[in-house]
Amino acid sequence: MPHALITGPTSGLGRGFAEAFARRGFDLVLVSRDEARLAATADELMSQHGITCEVLPADLAIREDVDRVANRLRDTESPVSALVNNAGFGLRESFLEAPMDDEQRMLDVMVTGVLRLTHAALPGMVERDRGMVINVSSMAGWFPGGTYSAAKAWVTTFSESLSVGLRGSRVRAIAVCPGFVRTEFHDRAAMNMSQTPDWMWLDVPTVVDRTFRDLAAGRSVSVAGPQYPAFARILQHGPRTLVRRFAGERYRLSRRSD
Repeated sequence: MPHALITGPTSGLGRGFAEAFARRGFDLVLVSRDEARLAATADELMSQHGITCEVLPADLAIREDVDRVANRLRDTESPVSALVNNAGFGLRESFLEAPMDDEQRMLDVMVTGVLRLTHAALPGMVERDRGMVINVSSMAGWFPGGTYSAAKAWVTTFSESLSVGLRGSRVRAIAVCPGFVRTEFHDRAAMNMSQTPDWMWLDVPTVVDRTFRDLAAGRSVSVAGPQYPAFARILQHGPRTLVRRFAGERYRLSRRSD
């Protein structure tokens, strides 16, 4: 069976991608720093889908852990055909309020980790002329929202660049750029999302299913939901003064305490 390696697979989009690959007959390599939750997730997926799961506890903010995961991606005896760079987190505080170590950790996980794991995975995929890299980005990358938005802007541009460089092969790269998704993400960051209307929320299967459709269509960016493609175009091509004004209001509301 082919293998898919997924970072942050214990909840949210990571769990959604793990289930989707398991349904497609992939064995899984699951990477998370929460070892107990990782083992429980692996047991559930093996029981439900009849696949095998390797568990690889790792903190992607620690270079030695990233290198261990990278070495697994380079393994030629049990090659990985799909890499999902999903691990990430947000901060409630603004840039001036957040501890510098937390800001650095965010970049280490969502930029440096993505860079190094993708660099480890792609040579084997290209040599075999088969594979995919799915980088979970965000629509936040198209508007100014602190270090998180800057990191996601990098992920999107990086993924598009990979897609260009992989033309002519059967290896695909895509940036997944959802809007608001019902996961644990905002709760973990203690963000107040009460001002976000119901119509703006997506569920995990919607985002995951759209990703696979866009991969099959050869797209380099995936934006799920009927409400978001037009919004994405406004963020990308609208007047930057209006985008900054809107982003600033969203950024303020999401961090205001109850």
